[in-house]
Amino acid sequence: METRIDRFGSVREDKIKQLKQLIEESKYIVFLGGAGVSTESGIPDFRSGAGIYNTESGTKYRPIDIIAHDFFIEHPDDFYDFYKRKLIYPDARPNKAHKALVRLERQGKLKAIITQNIDNLHQEAGSKCVIELHGSVFRNYCMDCGKKFNIEYIAAQEGVPHCDKCGGIVRPDIVLYEENLEHENVDNAIKAVKKCDLMIIAGTSLTVYPAATFAQFLKHDRIVIINKSSTYMDLKALLTIHDNVGEVLDKVVPKRISRKNAAAKTTAKKPAASKTKTTAKTTTAKKAAPAKATEAEKKPAAKKPAAKKSGAKTTAKSSSSKAKKDES
Repeated sequence: METRIDRFGSVREDKIKQLKQLIEESKYIVFLGGAGVSTESGIPDFRSGAGIYNTESGTKYRPIDIIAHDFFIEHPDDFYDFYKRKLIYPDARPNKAHKALVRLERQGKLKAIITQNIDNLHQEAGSKCVIELHGSVFRNYCMDCGKKFNIEYIAAQEGVPHCDKCGGIVRPDIVLYEENLEHENVDNAIKAVKKCDLMIIAGTSLTVYPAATFAQFLKHDRIVIINKSSTYMDLKALLTIHDNVGEVLDKVVPKRISRKNAAAKTTAKKPAASKTKTTAKTTTAKKAAPAKATEAEKKPAAKKPAAKKSGAKTTAKSSSSKAKKDES
Protein backbone atom coordinates (compact mmCIF):
# COMPACT_ATOMS: atom_id res chain seq x y z
CA MET A 1 0.00 0.00 0.00
CA GLU A 2 1.49 3.33 -1.06
CA THR A 3 1.65 6.20 1.38
CA ARG A 4 -0.11 9.39 0.36
CA ILE A 5 2.66 11.35 -1.33
CA ASP A 6 1.41 14.77 -0.34
CA ARG A 7 2.10 13.98 3.31
CA PHE A 8 5.81 14.30 2.58
CA GLY A 9 5.64 17.91 1.43
CA SER A 10 3.11 20.68 1.46
CA VAL A 11 5.22 22.92 -0.75
CA ARG A 12 3.74 23.38 -4.22
CA GLU A 13 6.99 22.67 -6.05
CA ASP A 14 7.45 19.42 -4.16
CA LYS A 15 4.03 18.28 -5.30
CA ILE A 16 4.85 19.22 -8.89
CA LYS A 17 7.95 17.01 -8.71
CA GLN A 18 5.93 14.19 -7.19
CA LEU A 19 3.35 14.41 -9.98
CA LYS A 20 6.12 14.34 -12.57
CA GLN A 21 7.43 11.16 -11.00
CA LEU A 22 4.00 9.54 -10.96
CA ILE A 23 3.51 10.34 -14.66
CA GLU A 24 6.96 9.03 -15.52
CA GLU A 25 6.23 5.73 -13.75
CA SER A 26 2.83 5.28 -15.39
CA LYS A 27 1.97 3.64 -18.70
CA TYR A 28 -1.84 3.93 -18.80
CA ILE A 29 -3.11 7.31 -17.59
CA VAL A 30 -6.76 8.37 -17.60
CA PHE A 31 -7.77 12.02 -17.19
CA LEU A 32 -11.17 13.02 -15.82
CA GLY A 33 -11.88 16.73 -16.30
CA GLY A 34 -14.61 19.21 -15.48
CA ALA A 35 -15.41 22.87 -16.05
CA GLY A 36 -12.26 23.99 -14.22
CA VAL A 37 -10.18 22.72 -17.14
CA SER A 38 -11.67 25.37 -19.43
CA THR A 39 -11.82 28.40 -17.11
CA GLU A 40 -8.38 29.48 -18.30
CA SER A 41 -9.89 29.70 -21.80
CA GLY A 42 -12.42 32.26 -20.58
CA ILE A 43 -15.32 29.86 -20.08
CA PRO A 44 -16.88 30.15 -16.60
CA ASP A 45 -17.42 27.10 -14.43
CA PHE A 46 -20.71 26.33 -12.69
CA ARG A 47 -20.26 26.17 -8.93
CA SER A 48 -17.51 28.63 -7.97
CA GLY A 49 -18.31 32.09 -6.62
CA ALA A 50 -18.27 33.55 -10.13
CA GLY A 51 -19.74 30.41 -11.69
CA ILE A 52 -22.86 30.21 -13.82
CA TYR A 53 -25.03 28.91 -10.98
CA ASN A 54 -24.08 31.82 -8.73
CA THR A 55 -24.69 34.65 -11.17
CA GLU A 56 -27.88 36.20 -12.49
CA SER A 57 -29.43 34.27 -15.34
CA GLY A 58 -30.93 37.37 -16.94
CA THR A 59 -34.35 35.74 -16.68
CA LYS A 60 -36.77 35.09 -13.84
CA TYR A 61 -35.57 31.49 -13.65
CA ARG A 62 -32.55 29.96 -11.91
CA PRO A 63 -29.70 28.81 -14.15
CA ILE A 64 -29.86 25.28 -12.79
CA ASP A 65 -33.56 25.08 -13.70
CA ILE A 66 -33.07 26.46 -17.22
CA ILE A 67 -30.67 23.75 -18.39
CA ALA A 68 -33.14 20.94 -17.75
CA HIS A 69 -35.04 18.83 -20.27
CA ASP A 70 -38.55 19.82 -19.19
CA PHE A 71 -37.67 23.51 -19.16
CA PHE A 72 -36.26 23.28 -22.68
CA ILE A 73 -39.44 21.64 -23.96
CA GLU A 74 -41.78 24.06 -22.18
CA HIS A 75 -39.80 27.31 -22.51
CA PRO A 76 -37.52 27.07 -25.58
CA ASP A 77 -37.39 30.88 -25.92
CA ASP A 78 -36.05 31.39 -22.39
CA PHE A 79 -33.74 28.42 -22.75
CA TYR A 80 -32.09 29.77 -25.89
CA ASP A 81 -31.86 33.27 -24.50
CA PHE A 82 -29.81 31.91 -21.59
CA TYR A 83 -27.98 29.28 -23.65
CA LYS A 84 -26.55 31.72 -26.20
CA ARG A 85 -25.39 34.15 -23.53
CA LYS A 86 -24.00 31.72 -20.97
CA LEU A 87 -23.15 28.34 -22.50
CA ILE A 88 -21.62 28.85 -25.94
CA TYR A 89 -18.20 30.39 -26.46
CA PRO A 90 -17.29 29.82 -30.11
CA ASP A 91 -14.22 32.06 -29.85
CA ALA A 92 -12.66 30.21 -26.88
CA ARG A 93 -9.32 28.56 -27.58
CA PRO A 94 -7.46 25.64 -25.92
CA ASN A 95 -5.34 26.62 -22.91
CA LYS A 96 -2.23 25.13 -21.30
CA ALA A 97 -4.19 22.24 -19.80
CA HIS A 98 -5.59 21.09 -23.15
CA LYS A 99 -2.19 21.40 -24.85
CA ALA A 100 -0.38 19.53 -22.08
CA LEU A 101 -2.82 16.64 -22.39
CA VAL A 102 -2.16 16.48 -26.14
CA ARG A 103 1.57 16.14 -25.41
CA LEU A 104 0.90 13.43 -22.84
CA GLU A 105 -1.24 11.53 -25.34
CA ARG A 106 1.46 11.75 -28.03
CA GLN A 107 3.97 10.31 -25.57
CA GLY A 108 1.76 7.23 -25.44
CA LYS A 109 0.97 7.56 -21.74
CA LEU A 110 -2.48 9.18 -21.77
CA LYS A 111 -5.04 6.64 -23.00
CA ALA A 112 -8.34 8.45 -22.39
CA ILE A 113 -9.73 11.90 -21.59
CA ILE A 114 -13.13 11.71 -19.91
CA THR A 115 -14.64 15.18 -20.02
CA GLN A 116 -17.80 16.68 -18.59
CA ASN A 117 -17.28 19.80 -20.72
CA ILE A 118 -19.28 20.60 -23.85
CA ASP A 119 -16.85 23.10 -25.42
CA ASN A 120 -14.91 20.84 -27.83
CA LEU A 121 -11.59 22.35 -26.70
CA HIS A 122 -9.84 19.01 -26.19
CA GLN A 123 -10.47 18.05 -29.81
CA GLU A 124 -9.52 21.50 -31.06
CA ALA A 125 -6.21 21.20 -29.21
CA GLY A 126 -5.54 17.90 -30.97
CA SER A 127 -6.56 15.17 -28.51
CA LYS A 128 -7.87 11.98 -30.12
CA CYS A 129 -8.96 9.85 -27.16
CA VAL A 130 -11.82 12.03 -25.85
CA ILE A 131 -14.99 10.67 -24.25
CA GLU A 132 -17.63 13.43 -24.05
CA LEU A 133 -20.00 12.50 -21.26
CA HIS A 134 -22.28 15.53 -21.70
CA GLY A 135 -22.10 16.07 -25.47
CA SER A 136 -20.98 19.18 -27.35
CA VAL A 137 -22.43 22.58 -28.25
CA PHE A 138 -20.70 22.24 -31.61
CA ARG A 139 -23.17 19.53 -32.63
CA ASN A 140 -26.86 20.38 -33.11
CA TYR A 141 -29.76 18.59 -34.76
CA CYS A 142 -33.38 19.07 -35.76
CA MET A 143 -35.72 17.33 -33.36
CA ASP A 144 -38.11 16.45 -36.21
CA CYS A 145 -36.05 15.40 -39.23
CA GLY A 146 -32.63 14.94 -37.62
CA LYS A 147 -30.74 17.33 -39.92
CA LYS A 148 -27.46 18.43 -38.35
CA PHE A 149 -26.29 21.99 -37.83
CA ASN A 150 -23.08 23.65 -36.64
CA ILE A 151 -22.67 26.16 -33.85
CA GLU A 152 -22.53 29.10 -36.29
CA TYR A 153 -26.07 28.30 -37.45
CA ILE A 154 -27.36 28.38 -33.87
CA ALA A 155 -25.59 31.63 -33.02
CA ALA A 156 -26.88 33.36 -36.17
CA GLN A 157 -30.54 32.51 -35.54
CA GLU A 158 -32.73 34.97 -33.62
CA GLY A 159 -34.52 33.36 -30.73
CA VAL A 160 -35.22 29.64 -31.11
CA PRO A 161 -33.33 28.16 -34.10
CA HIS A 162 -35.51 26.24 -36.56
CA CYS A 163 -34.56 23.72 -39.20
CA ASP A 164 -34.18 25.18 -42.69
CA LYS A 165 -35.49 21.91 -44.13
CA CYS A 166 -38.64 21.06 -42.14
CA GLY A 167 -39.06 23.96 -39.70
CA GLY A 168 -38.59 21.83 -36.57
CA ILE A 169 -36.79 23.11 -33.46
CA VAL A 170 -33.03 22.59 -33.52
CA ARG A 171 -31.51 21.58 -30.19
CA PRO A 172 -27.89 21.25 -29.05
CA ASP A 173 -26.47 17.74 -28.76
CA ILE A 174 -25.84 18.09 -25.03
CA VAL A 175 -27.14 16.18 -22.03
CA LEU A 176 -29.54 18.33 -20.02
CA TYR A 177 -30.65 17.67 -16.47
CA GLU A 178 -33.31 14.93 -16.36
CA GLU A 179 -31.72 13.25 -19.40
CA ASN A 180 -29.63 10.07 -19.47
CA LEU A 181 -26.04 9.93 -20.59
CA GLU A 182 -25.13 7.82 -23.60
CA HIS A 183 -24.54 4.28 -22.31
CA GLU A 184 -21.66 3.74 -24.71
CA ASN A 185 -19.78 6.78 -23.37
CA VAL A 186 -20.26 5.69 -19.76
CA ASP A 187 -19.18 2.12 -20.55
CA ASN A 188 -16.06 3.29 -22.39
CA ALA A 189 -15.16 5.61 -19.53
CA ILE A 190 -15.47 2.86 -16.92
CA LYS A 191 -13.43 0.44 -19.06
CA ALA A 192 -10.63 2.99 -19.35
CA VAL A 193 -10.66 3.70 -15.60
CA LYS A 194 -10.41 0.00 -14.79
CA LYS A 195 -7.30 -0.35 -16.96
CA CYS A 196 -5.43 2.76 -15.80
CA ASP A 197 -2.42 2.77 -13.49
CA LEU A 198 -2.84 6.50 -12.75
CA MET A 199 -6.01 8.60 -12.71
CA ILE A 200 -5.78 12.39 -12.82
CA ILE A 201 -8.98 14.17 -11.78
CA ALA A 202 -8.90 17.90 -12.51
CA GLY A 203 -11.12 20.94 -12.61
CA THR A 204 -14.15 19.24 -11.12
CA SER A 205 -15.86 19.39 -7.74
CA LEU A 206 -16.91 15.74 -8.18
CA THR A 207 -20.56 16.46 -7.42
CA VAL A 208 -22.05 15.46 -10.77
CA TYR A 209 -22.94 11.81 -11.28
CA PRO A 210 -22.00 9.36 -12.63
CA ALA A 211 -18.56 10.95 -13.22
CA ALA A 212 -18.17 11.52 -9.48
CA THR A 213 -18.21 7.76 -8.91
CA PHE A 214 -15.76 6.63 -11.60
CA ALA A 215 -12.85 6.44 -9.16
CA GLN A 216 -14.58 3.61 -7.31
CA PHE A 217 -13.74 1.29 -10.21
CA LEU A 218 -10.00 1.64 -9.54
CA LYS A 219 -8.13 -1.29 -8.03
CA HIS A 220 -5.50 1.02 -6.53
CA ASP A 221 -5.16 4.43 -4.87
CA ARG A 222 -3.04 6.09 -7.54
CA ILE A 223 -5.31 9.12 -7.88
CA VAL A 224 -4.21 12.74 -8.34
CA ILE A 225 -6.62 15.61 -7.68
CA ILE A 226 -5.92 19.02 -9.24
CA ASN A 227 -8.61 21.52 -8.32
CA LYS A 228 -8.85 24.94 -6.72
CA SER A 229 -11.49 23.88 -4.21
CA SER A 230 -11.70 20.74 -2.09
CA THR A 231 -13.46 17.55 -3.20
CA TYR A 232 -14.68 14.51 -1.31
CA MET A 233 -11.75 12.55 -2.84
CA ASP A 234 -8.99 14.80 -1.47
CA LEU A 235 -8.19 12.60 1.53
CA LYS A 236 -8.40 9.37 -0.47
CA ALA A 237 -6.13 10.58 -3.28
CA LEU A 238 -2.43 9.82 -3.41
CA LEU A 239 -1.69 13.45 -4.26
CA THR A 240 -3.84 16.59 -4.04
CA ILE A 241 -2.88 19.92 -5.59
CA HIS A 242 -5.11 22.97 -5.07
CA ASP A 243 -4.10 25.10 -8.04
CA ASN A 244 -4.91 26.05 -11.64
CA VAL A 245 -5.13 22.95 -13.82
CA GLY A 246 -3.35 24.54 -16.78
CA GLU A 247 -0.42 25.83 -14.74
CA VAL A 248 0.17 22.46 -13.09
CA LEU A 249 -0.13 20.29 -16.21
CA ASP A 250 2.05 22.62 -18.23
CA LYS A 251 4.85 22.14 -15.71
CA VAL A 252 4.65 18.38 -15.35
CA VAL A 253 4.36 17.43 -19.04
CA PRO A 254 7.50 18.32 -21.03
CA LYS A 255 6.97 20.29 -24.23
CA ARG A 256 9.58 18.29 -26.13
CA ILE A 257 12.06 15.48 -25.67
CA SER A 258 15.32 16.83 -24.27
CA ARG A 259 18.48 16.58 -26.39
CA LYS A 260 20.02 14.35 -23.77
CA ASN A 261 17.16 11.85 -23.99
CA ALA A 262 17.12 12.05 -27.78
CA ALA A 263 20.87 11.36 -27.91
CA ALA A 264 20.46 8.45 -25.53
CA LYS A 265 17.79 6.93 -27.77
CA THR A 266 19.96 7.34 -30.88
CA THR A 267 23.00 5.82 -29.14
CA ALA A 268 20.92 2.93 -27.92
CA LYS A 269 19.76 2.13 -31.44
CA LYS A 270 23.19 2.12 -33.17
CA PRO A 271 24.85 -0.80 -31.31
CA ALA A 272 21.74 -2.86 -31.91
CA ALA A 273 22.05 -2.34 -35.67
CA SER A 274 25.80 -3.15 -35.80
CA LYS A 275 25.26 -6.16 -33.58
CA THR A 276 22.67 -7.44 -35.99
CA LYS A 277 25.03 -7.07 -38.93
CA THR A 278 27.87 -8.85 -37.07
CA THR A 279 25.54 -11.64 -36.11
CA ALA A 280 24.38 -11.95 -39.70
CA LYS A 281 27.98 -12.18 -40.96
CA THR A 282 28.90 -14.76 -38.32
CA THR A 283 25.86 -16.81 -39.17
CA THR A 284 26.75 -16.68 -42.89
CA ALA A 285 30.32 -17.68 -42.15
CA LYS A 286 29.20 -20.59 -40.02
CA LYS A 287 26.88 -21.78 -42.73
CA ALA A 288 29.65 -21.56 -45.38
CA ALA A 289 32.24 -23.46 -43.29
CA PRO A 290 30.37 -26.76 -43.12
CA ALA A 291 29.82 -26.64 -46.87
CA LYS A 292 33.60 -26.58 -47.54
CA ALA A 293 34.26 -29.33 -45.06
CA THR A 294 31.68 -31.51 -46.75
CA GLU A 295 33.34 -31.04 -50.15
CA ALA A 296 36.70 -31.94 -48.63
CA GLU A 297 35.31 -35.06 -47.02
CA LYS A 298 33.82 -36.36 -50.23
CA LYS A 299 37.23 -37.15 -51.93
CA PRO A 300 38.79 -39.45 -49.31
CA ALA A 301 35.43 -41.10 -48.81
CA ALA A 302 35.42 -42.10 -52.48
CA LYS A 303 38.88 -43.80 -52.24
CA LYS A 304 38.27 -45.82 -49.10
CA PRO A 305 35.54 -48.01 -50.56
CA ALA A 306 37.94 -48.94 -53.40
CA ALA A 307 40.60 -50.06 -50.93
CA LYS A 308 38.10 -52.12 -49.02
CA LYS A 309 36.83 -53.67 -52.23
CA SER A 310 40.36 -54.67 -53.25
CA GLY A 311 41.06 -56.12 -49.82
CA ALA A 312 37.89 -58.07 -50.02
CA LYS A 313 38.91 -59.72 -53.32
CA THR A 314 42.38 -60.64 -51.97
CA THR A 315 40.86 -62.22 -48.93
CA ALA A 316 38.47 -64.12 -51.11
CA LYS A 317 41.30 -65.48 -53.29
CA SER A 318 43.38 -66.54 -50.28
CA SER A 319 40.43 -68.31 -48.78
CA SER A 320 39.76 -70.09 -52.06
CA SER A 321 43.39 -71.29 -52.41
CA LYS A 322 43.42 -72.48 -48.81
CA ALA A 323 40.19 -74.34 -49.42
CA LYS A 324 41.72 -76.21 -52.41
CA LYS A 325 44.79 -77.23 -50.38
CA ASP A 326 42.58 -78.59 -47.66
CA GLU A 327 40.56 -80.59 -50.17
CA SER A 328 43.69 -82.14 -51.59
